[in-house]
This record gives sequence, structure tokens and C-alpha cells, in this order.
Amino acid sequence: MTLSISLTVNGVRQDLAIDDPRVTLLDLLRDRLTLTGTKKGCDRGQCGACTVLVDGRRVNSCLSLALSLDGAEVLTIEGLAKGDALDPVQQAFIAHDGFQCGFCTPGQIMSAVGLLNEGETGDDPERIREGMSGNLCRCGAYAGIAEAVSTARRLRDETARPLRDEDETRRIA
Repeated sequence: MTLSISLTVNGVRQDLAIDDPRVTLLDLLRDRLTLTGTKKGCDRGQCGACTVLVDGRRVNSCLSLALSLDGAEVLTIEGLAKGDALDPVQQAFIAHDGFQCGFCTPGQIMSAVGLLNEGETGDDPERIREGMSGNLCRCGAYAGIAEAVSTARRLRDETARPLRDEDETRRIA
């Protein structure tokens, strides 16, 4: 029996036929859509390497059945940058060496994006560490990861800040 679902993945609508109702979002992304940035780590939801955003929320894609997400919007690491312009989180991970081997990095970055979207951490390093605790780094790059998340939050705040009147005057002149 073949079942059909529709997902919007990285801004592109995907109409998919699913032969096995047990296929996970992770396997669908990697095997059917060839989006291999999302990593298969433990396949049990314990390491966070497979983290993607579904309807703006952080999800372990290895634990999510694809069929249950019909109509959802999925954002993977491949859809984060805008052309050649990296997302502030990606920029901050590079600037703070928030990775070593790089295997967990896509999941770490997607988790950080979700965490920042939740807006609950501020600049508190402990809250950042707690918010990122579902993502494991076998290399131990946790200090760089926490610094990257803090920096990315500031970068996002700066770019989202509305223009003040004096800024507008300078821009026009």
C-alpha cells in the first residue's frame, strides 16, 4: 500500500509516495531527497545529530514518522543559508570553532537556530548549555558551541533591529 504526503522542505513543496508507513523523516530526507547534511547518529533520539526544524520547532528526525508530518514545513541545514550568505548561527560556529570533526555540527546548528527562535536563553551561558543539552558532541567542542550560540543571538538582534531616525537620515544623505 502506497501512501502520499506533502512536505515543504527548505521552501520547496515535495509530494511524496511512501511505501513503508514506518519510514522516518531522517530516512526520507537522506535517502529519498538526498539531503545528507542531516546526520544519522544514534538513531534513537539521544544524540541530536539528526535535528531539523519542523514548523519552526526542533525535532529529532530519527524519531519522527514521515507520515505524521503531512503538510509540515521542514528546514534542514541545507536550507539555512540564503544563497552565499550564511545564517548568523553558521557564521558564529565558524568564528568560535564550534565544531571539530563536524559530524554533529548540522544538528548542533539546527538546534541552536531553534533555541534562538524560542527566545528563552538571553546571554545566559547556563541556559544556552541547558537548551543545547539534547545535542552531543563527541569531540567536546561545547565551549565553542555555547559561545557561538551567544554570538549568533547578538548577531540576529543587530540585524533585526529597526532603523532609528538618525540611521535613516545617514542612509539617505
